[in-house]
Formats: sequence, C-alpha cells, structure tokens
Amino acid sequence: MIKKQIRNQTQMNAFQESDDRETDTASEGSYQLSRHKKSPSSLTNLSSSSGMTSLSSVSGSVMSVYSGDFGNLEVKGSIQFAIDYVDSLKELHVFVAQCKDLAAADIKKQRSDPYVKTYLLPDKGKMGKKKTLVVKKTLNPVYNEILRYKIDKQILKTQKLNLSVWHRDTFKRNSFLGEVELDLETWDWDNKQNKQLKWYPLKRKTAPVPLEAENRGEMKLALQYVPEPVPGKKLPTTGEVHIWVKECLDLPLLRGSHLNSFVKCTILPDTSRKSRQKTRAVGKTTNPVFNHTMVYDGFRPEDLTEACVELTVWDHYKLTNQFLGGLRIGFGTGKSYGTEVDWMDSTSEEVALWEKMVKSPNTWIEAILPLRMLLIAKISK
Repeated sequence: MIKKQIRNQTQMNAFQESDDRETDTASEGSYQLSRHKKSPSSLTNLSSSSGMTSLSSVSGSVMSVYSGDFGNLEVKGSIQFAIDYVDSLKELHVFVAQCKDLAAADIKKQRSDPYVKTYLLPDKGKMGKKKTLVVKKTLNPVYNEILRYKIDKQILKTQKLNLSVWHRDTFKRNSFLGEVELDLETWDWDNKQNKQLKWYPLKRKTAPVPLEAENRGEMKLALQYVPEPVPGKKLPTTGEVHIWVKECLDLPLLRGSHLNSFVKCTILPDTSRKSRQKTRAVGKTTNPVFNHTMVYDGFRPEDLTEACVELTVWDHYKLTNQFLGGLRIGFGTGKSYGTEVDWMDSTSEEVALWEKMVKSPNTWIEAILPLRMLLIAKISK
C-alpha cells in the first residue's frame, strides 16, 4: 500500500461552521433528491488531516435541498422595484416596493402570504440571497424594503439579478408566484431613469443556465484504489479509496478580490457527518494548493459500482460557506444499490477517472477536471 503523505494536519477545525449541509446548499429549486435503500456495505473513513478513524455506513438517508413548488400556481401580476449602485458604500441597493395582482395560493379565500427573494446569479448561495418580510393574506403586498449587496462594481457587471416572488407556507413547500431577471452586464448605471421605481411583469421560471456555460474553475486530483490494504491476510479484505486533492485552478471570485476556499469530500450514498472530510481553507488566491489526502476504507469490489465520490469547493466567509463548484466521480449509472438516485450523474470525464482507478489498483490516477454546479444533499445526523 502506498503510504500517504499527511500535510496541513492542524487546520481541520481552523474555523467554526455549521455541519448541516443545508447551510451550504448551493441552490434553491424544485428539486428533491431521491431516497435510497440501506446498502449492505459499511465504509470506514480515515482523515489524513486529523489522523482519526471513524466508522460510517453506506446507508440510505433522505437527501434534499431547499425546495419549492414550481408550476402549481398560475404566474400573474407584477412587481415594482428599483436598483442603484452606491459607489461610496460599494453596495448594490434593491428597493422592493410592492407587488400587485399576484396569484392566490389559497384559492378559496383568494389570498397569499407573499415575500420577495433576490439572488445575484449565477451563484444562488446563501451569501447572495436576500429576502423581504412576509406580508400575509394579500395579493397586493407592500414591502418598501431595501436589500443590500456588498460587492465591487466590476464584479457586479458580470452578474444577473433575479427577483422571485413566493407564497410562504408554514407546513408545505413555498409556492413560486413569478420572477424577473435583469442582466447587470448590459445595465446602464448612469441612466437616472433606471434608478426610478418601475413595474415589471412577473414571468414563469426561466430555464437554468447550462452547466457547460458556467466557468467554475478546475480541480487537479488523483485517485487510488488499494484492494487489500492489510498485508499478510489470506482472506480477501475490503479495500481503500485514496483521494488526493492537489489544487484548484481559476476559481470564480464571488466577493470582489476575496476568496478563502476549501474542499469537502463525501462518499455517497452516505451523507452522515462521519462520512465527510475536508481540507484546510486557503485564502487570497484563485489557485489554492491543498495537497490533502483523504482515505476511505471498507470498499468491497462491488461497492465501487454503487458509490460516488462527491468533492465540493466552498468559499468560507464569516459564518457562511458559498458553493463554488464540485465533482461527482463514479460510474454515473443513475442507480445505487438498485435504487435510482439523482446524484449518480458523473460526467464522461469523471467516469473515465473512476474507471481508470478501478482498472489500475495500487496506482495513482491523476486528472484535471472542470468543476460544475451540483445539487447538494443535506447531511444526515
């Protein structure tokens, strides 16, 4: 077995963050990832950063992202708002005034509990999300709220502003009532008319940007499968998968010139906290070097066709983590242990790396893979 090089051992708890992956959710949509059955396998993971061993099973857990109902209600009505960039504060101000003639979520009583949510696209993470208060029991809510974004103007000109209206339901999914999207790259910031309140008709959900169109940078990594990590045993043992995260290249800047990135790893279908490992955070560069090896053992040969390595890159800022991009490395069959799952969606490049690793045991297989948008599963307890 190749002995791993352990570096950056003390940074595993370099900062405090929520361990609930819901905090790190990259997008808010109508998606709910599949449930899957408990598998017969049991994987153990060994973190090279902490030197500690913990047990986890490749067991099924409900995977979900923030979700809402799209298309259940008719999209109608309009929203009144204005935007302005305050150079002295380096802030984008979105003044949300009111909506009128919204669709009724409560058809019998002809009313909704609407609120407005804004994002700076393409990254619909918590750092970019703002929302108004909920105004109850009306189809014509008045907000008069200013939503502020601290962002450099040059970065802002690469973004799109999305405003969506939602009905707040305490017991069910929130219902989508319509949206408006402004391309800030072509926005005339010097035109005083553009700073005035205007009415915009609400529209149906726009099609998502193709993943290939998003430049999220790349990750340089190497994988190795060690089929029998314990020498001298006559009976076949379970193997190990070694994941060497070397560096990332050309990561996107979401906070002006600031970036403090780290990488998380989970072996799906296990979404428990015991399964998750992460690198230290590397700041002030779009090309962070991690040189961090993660080891997961308990892999039987049949587990290699059912499991998937999920690597995600995050920008840590204060108490939140902004998703930058990720990989899912596996066979991309769409199924795991006989159950259809959304996360077994590896690209051809990701599949090729996994196949080479499986076919070449005890050998490091290196690749540079493009990072992409992922629907991130909520971590289970």
